[in-house]
Amino acid sequence: MDSYNGVSATAAVLLSVLVLAGCSSAPGPIVDTKGVNMTRYHEDLSDCEGYAEQVRIESGVAKGAAAGGAVGAATGAVVGENVGEYAGVGAIAGAAKSAQIGDREKSQVVKRCMRGRGYKVLN
Repeated sequence: MDSYNGVSATAAVLLSVLVLAGCSSAPGPIVDTKGVNMTRYHEDLSDCEGYAEQVRIESGVAKGAAAGGAVGAATGAVVGENVGEYAGVGAIAGAAKSAQIGDREKSQVVKRCMRGRGYKVLN
């Protein structure tokens, strides 16, 4: 891959992923709180977030990195470029995408839990 001002494409992708990772945390549920006991709400939200922590993102990230690395290496081989660099970029992209999917799953667990406890979840 080409470099731009001495920065390799892999480094640029890694920096982009790290910047985006800091912004990727899924927002909590938006709940209609009219008539809701807020003390109970915070207890229920805490319980539901605890359930969401059972979603294991790490194994998905590892699988995403492996799959992305394989695709990247194959792409590098096909285009005749640095296979290792392409594999690195693919691994980073695969890991980031898998982390995003896991984060979304955690958010859905919290929302389903809160709905199950009778809250009107708006998002």
